[in-house]
Amino acid sequence: MQEDLGIFVGKGARPVYLLPRLANRHGLIAGATGTGKTVSLQILAEDFSRRGVPVFMADVKGDLSGISQPGKAHPKLQERAAEIGLDDYTLEAFPVVFWDLFGKKGHRVRATVSEMGPLLLARMLGLNDTQEGVLYATFRIADDQGMLLLDLKDLRALLMFVGGNAKELRLEYGNMSAASIGAIQRRLLVLEQEGAKQFMGEPALDLYDFMRTGASGYGNINILAADKLMHTPKLYATFLLWLLSELFEELPEVGDPDKPELVFFFDEAHLLFKDAPAALIEKIEQVVRLIRSKGIGVYFVTQNPLDIPDTILGQLGNRIQHALRAYTPREQKAVRAAATTFRANPSFDAAEVIKELGVGEALVSTLGGKGVPGIVQRTLVRPPSSRLGPATAAERKAIIEASRFSGRYDQKVDRHSAYEMLKERAETRAAEAPPEKKKTTSRSSNREGVIEAMMKSIVRSLGSSLGRELSRGVLGSILKG
Repeated sequence: MQEDLGIFVGKGARPVYLLPRLANRHGLIAGATGTGKTVSLQILAEDFSRRGVPVFMADVKGDLSGISQPGKAHPKLQERAAEIGLDDYTLEAFPVVFWDLFGKKGHRVRATVSEMGPLLLARMLGLNDTQEGVLYATFRIADDQGMLLLDLKDLRALLMFVGGNAKELRLEYGNMSAASIGAIQRRLLVLEQEGAKQFMGEPALDLYDFMRTGASGYGNINILAADKLMHTPKLYATFLLWLLSELFEELPEVGDPDKPELVFFFDEAHLLFKDAPAALIEKIEQVVRLIRSKGIGVYFVTQNPLDIPDTILGQLGNRIQHALRAYTPREQKAVRAAATTFRANPSFDAAEVIKELGVGEALVSTLGGKGVPGIVQRTLVRPPSSRLGPATAAERKAIIEASRFSGRYDQKVDRHSAYEMLKERAETRAAEAPPEKKKTTSRSSNREGVIEAMMKSIVRSLGSSLGRELSRGVLGSILKG
């Protein structure tokens, strides 16, 4: 029986392999547009799948769906296989599950507002420090009362309550100005227009549905349709970060398994860090550092390695660096920075080679047996077995309809949550009010609405309520365990 040397990436002066038992030490795939990053991502996803490892990736350009179809024989692919000694090169399809926040190109994906948490939601809304503080206080009030914030109408109703009772709440939760609350409400309206209204709610995604295998024993390759999502980059980046944080919070510790529990490819990674406050960067660093003990390998895909903060870049042990342009001072700096992150090879100057690499060629360094980075190799990347390019609309539709998840997430569920709780309290207070007070409330209802009118009476119950306080994790999402 032939010895399993690992995931075959390609060959230069010698064959280059990625060891599955060190794949949870994370990685980086970098390079300019059109240099072969997508193929590198594709071949890694294929081999992880062969080994029964589920994969998640976002399809930002729409061309990764071809993994669901066998590749088409082509002389160039055969030549590359022969050149690198890939004698058993075959064409095959892989088990794919399609997902889509908008429910058009895959099974719908939802998360609740409570699961998203105040830190990530503030990032998504682009709030300043003062507004973020108000949002944190609002979540705390919901947590203290055991109110689930499931969709955006829950959050909007609670913000109305906070605005109407800011004076009474100030002593316990701090100052919450009408201006800050109004700004948050306006940002929520914009977010709704961008599609978040469809994303926030139930049934929420069961993350274990990302961690299943197909009938052949291959790991499912979960592909998120992100071509439309990329029009709202903050929603895209925050959603993927939420997925990472949920995996971190929910999965048990497994140490360093023989192969990962899941491999997570974060494409267009620069969007995650662009304009991110230092506090958020620190939290991301913490998640990336600790999530490997859950058996999760995170691979950032980006054009420029400078897009990744140094504190996180230093944790990415497996690296595939495609060609970089070096026309501007920043690009030249990126080339030098990329070259210095590799363990030097005396046979060539990495900084010069990065500028000379052809399409489908890369500098590759993977972790060796003792977790030490290997000497960088100039590598011809192996050809993929699945299709290069997208699946057709008919092929995608057939896979979606045959999926075990067909129908599971389609219909939105509106469960009893903060909005309903506040409305019921309003109606109870109105029914119990003296006749003269009911009359006053009736005259003012056109101006304030039933929820806003009753909020001042509810605030008195906050201090004495026996409501269940909800626990939150490192990025502010609900701890479900």
